[in-house]
Amino acid sequence: MAKRVFLIVLDSVGAGAAPDADRFGDSGCDTLGTCVRSGKLQVPTLAELGLYQIEGTSFQKTKEETIGCYMKLQEQSAGKDTTVGHWEIAGVISPKPLPVYPEGFPDEVIREFEKETGRGVLCNRPYSGTEVIRDYGREHLKTGKLIVYTSADSVFQIAAHEEKVPLEELYADCRIARKIMTGEHGVGRVIARPFVGEYPDFTRTVNRHDFSVEPPKETLLDALKKAGKSVIGVGKIHDIFAGRGITETFPNKGNTRNMEQTLELMDKEFEGLCFVNLVDFDMIYGHRNDIDGYVNALNEVDPKIRQLMGKMRREDVLILTADHGCDPGFPGTDHTREYVPCLCFGEHLKKGCGLGIRHSYADIAATIADIFNISFQGDGKSFWSDITENVDDSYRYLL
Repeated sequence: MAKRVFLIVLDSVGAGAAPDADRFGDSGCDTLGTCVRSGKLQVPTLAELGLYQIEGTSFQKTKEETIGCYMKLQEQSAGKDTTVGHWEIAGVISPKPLPVYPEGFPDEVIREFEKETGRGVLCNRPYSGTEVIRDYGREHLKTGKLIVYTSADSVFQIAAHEEKVPLEELYADCRIARKIMTGEHGVGRVIARPFVGEYPDFTRTVNRHDFSVEPPKETLLDALKKAGKSVIGVGKIHDIFAGRGITETFPNKGNTRNMEQTLELMDKEFEGLCFVNLVDFDMIYGHRNDIDGYVNALNEVDPKIRQLMGKMRREDVLILTADHGCDPGFPGTDHTREYVPCLCFGEHLKKGCGLGIRHSYADIAATIADIFNISFQGDGKSFWSDITENVDDSYRYLL
């Protein structure tokens, strides 16, 4: 039988402050706790998989019957952003933080960027993505200068109006920035941020594109591809890994469409990994401190997960997790240093199995490598034998 793993990252859905949260100024953060305390969270599928049974969370409830395996994972990488979070899920712990620019990018970087693109630069400061186009959009349309900004994350972001700077030119400018931002300036992502409309009603479009730095060493994706398995990316996955290890990609179109795409892929014959990112929690709601929006997004995804479970084949495995936190009820608009939940489901997985707290997100990669019986462990430790029912060698081959 073909083995398939569906790994879904609920982007930024953290499970409470990590032990080192104070180092990041995040003591007290709790993304899921904030959502639960809103009184509006309705996620019966996640609950049945064991979300509320995870050890040591603010939202842990009295033991109830569950059908999944559940745990929380602690990040070991020196950061709390999308890039290092996904790399760790794929088996690579990043011991050094990616560079950030709280005072904007150095003059020499901006001068080289202007020279290579032939366009001037506006802003060059940390800024909210929606506010920066409101504050600089009119000057951009008048002068043709590119809006360059950053955030608390390791990102070089370029905003441009689609009628002033065609998309392909904006993407080319991002590739120029990607070549410049290497070495000591090797930011995690260069991001195209196109927008449309007229002042004051500028709006960002779905034509965003990320140009990521490559992972520093082999990931689970590389190992699976080398072993001849399919590695299908849905959402931002291709961008996060700079295309490395990906055999097929479906670009981000928002949570709803990404889940619909995943449901469609369940009807496809393949052996390997379907790796999905649902970014709306983080991008649209977490960074904007929109608690109600965040909760509604979770409520909307929950029945899609139920549909996905209903289409699973005997040998399929589903893993749900996150890459960091972004507590919409926490002061500021940055990511938050949190544990992340990990929920697993499959016909031959144990029911109601709690594994407590795991050392690293990288345990997911080691577990998936174990499922496919490939020689990759990365920086994690597999929990496959802990969640399977009496798996002998002959069954492991079939599964």
